[in-house]
Amino acid sequence: MFRNWRIGSVNGALLAAYFIPVWSLIAFSIIVAPVRGLYERPSVAVALYLSDHLQMAGMDTVRAAWLLALGRLTVVAFFAIYLVLLCIPRTRKGGGSDEALGIALAIGSLISFASMVMASKVGEMAALRLHATELLMLLGAAVVLVIEKPEAASKAAEVAAPPNLRPLGLEQAELLHNR
Repeated sequence: MFRNWRIGSVNGALLAAYFIPVWSLIAFSIIVAPVRGLYERPSVAVALYLSDHLQMAGMDTVRAAWLLALGRLTVVAFFAIYLVLLCIPRTRKGGGSDEALGIALAIGSLISFASMVMASKVGEMAALRLHATELLMLLGAAVVLVIEKPEAASKAAEVAAPPNLRPLGLEQAELLHNR
């Protein structure tokens, strides 16, 4: 059953198993109570940076909190799409699910990097370690995704195809009378 799984697929599934529940809970706590959710441990560095360095007022802080929650939910959605596409064997073998994983990794890395920088500016060491760990997990998966190529289609299937299904050369146009 697991003969056709690539290491990037397993790595992406393990990342999704972490990021979907954790970032969903963080995002929903921000959605329910924006200021309280923003000042919880996973987002406290962003909240302190917004209030101390950018000197945002109440409604602006709420809007920034909702924007952070929207970004986290976007990453969760792309990880969920990746898991759904991973369940289809033909898509998994051909690497068709890698686009959803790549988008989730890119947006998640951007959020984690920005949060890590904000945590270092405000001196919040626990949040800095959390965001640095998340960023390293996302970047490690991105490296595996870039280096590992999907399985190429076999040439034997192309040769065994009947003449009407073979790919056309550059000089042949596919018209109705050519069939």
